[in-house]
Amino acid sequence: MLTFTEHPGSGGPPSAAGELRMPLSDAVKYCILGISVLLLLLALAILAWQAFRCFSQTVTYWNQDPVNSDLLFCEEKPATAGKYSTAPSTSVEDVSAEAHRLSRCLSQASFPPEPAAGETRHDKTNKKVSGSLSFSVYLDQLQPRLVVTILQVEGLQGYSQTASLQLFVKIRLMCSGSGGAEVEGLREQEEDVELPVLWTVLQEWRTRIVRGSCRPLFGDQFSYSLQEDQDLLDRLSLRMEVRDFDKFSRHTVLGEVRVPLDRINITYPVELQEDLQTPQKDLVGEVLLSLRFLPTSQRLEVGLLKVRTPVPEVSSETALYARISLQCNHSRSRYQKTTCVARCPVTVFNEVLMFSLPDPPLLQCQILVSVFEVDTSGKQSKRVIGQLSVGKERGSEDQHWVLMVRSVRQPVAQWHRLLL
Repeated sequence: MLTFTEHPGSGGPPSAAGELRMPLSDAVKYCILGISVLLLLLALAILAWQAFRCFSQTVTYWNQDPVNSDLLFCEEKPATAGKYSTAPSTSVEDVSAEAHRLSRCLSQASFPPEPAAGETRHDKTNKKVSGSLSFSVYLDQLQPRLVVTILQVEGLQGYSQTASLQLFVKIRLMCSGSGGAEVEGLREQEEDVELPVLWTVLQEWRTRIVRGSCRPLFGDQFSYSLQEDQDLLDRLSLRMEVRDFDKFSRHTVLGEVRVPLDRINITYPVELQEDLQTPQKDLVGEVLLSLRFLPTSQRLEVGLLKVRTPVPEVSSETALYARISLQCNHSRSRYQKTTCVARCPVTVFNEVLMFSLPDPPLLQCQILVSVFEVDTSGKQSKRVIGQLSVGKERGSEDQHWVLMVRSVRQPVAQWHRLLL
């Protein structure tokens, strides 16, 4: 048996290590080095850009919102009670400088003006009202009672989809009070302005709904007893609104007719036809409202203190409650309701509701307060007796809102008109 031995010095085949050794050229090495340098520069550029963005956002924050930086470490007492019984703080501070910083946070001065939209919260679109309402009024002296009959609506124009119309008429029998004796809170604010007439809603009716017609026939009759006070007739007025029904209770008011009963002879049945007019609001009471802004927590406290309304007959079975909603930057928050309180000439609530505000800038904010009357016996459903709104827009701010901004974390109360 023959055995062959390979000596190290002999010229045998190359080893495995020698076969895997692949030397690179200088051009390939320089290409890899250049790619590495480019990746490093790109990473440094991204890091520098992120640092620049962080620095610019920090500078903008401290320039536009100095309120939060100054008030960040201020301890605010949580408002859990509904009454403001504690005295305001007597610590010495620069109120003018604080108010200036707070107004920059809430007002519109530091933001570009919004394009004119053609209407504001108090300037509604003056759409031309067309059409007329036929009705009859009669005073039955034997009962005695007032009889109102709604006959027909005609002459409506500008409604291409007649089939979608669902028309009905809402009637309010209103009594005029003394021109300012009962609105004491408003008299204090408007000493040189003649106060409007204060109205009381004695009765509300609603006709049946007529669908798919621009000339609906109703024939609905309503009556109101005048046995207790026959002298009341000289102060009565009928307010009849033609509405388009909506299943979500957002009825569209197409026009209204107002008829003072002291100007016509209703001892016998009188049939009248009046043109529809642009709907107007009537003063039915006043509300003492309190506002308080907490800039650190971005919250708004709305306090409903008192509601003053004329009550012809005080009944223990009627109660009032308020529904308050907040709309900021065209985004409406969930409404909150107060507790029911027995109705009287001056109904005292003393309740505070808390709302969260969006982050600055606060371009538009509106507080809507609706006061409802409910029958505690359950015989009748609730009905709205008046509404009010306060807040700010791009072009205007209410006086109460301005006073709230100028007051640093202090509640500001003011009387407001309750309109219907």
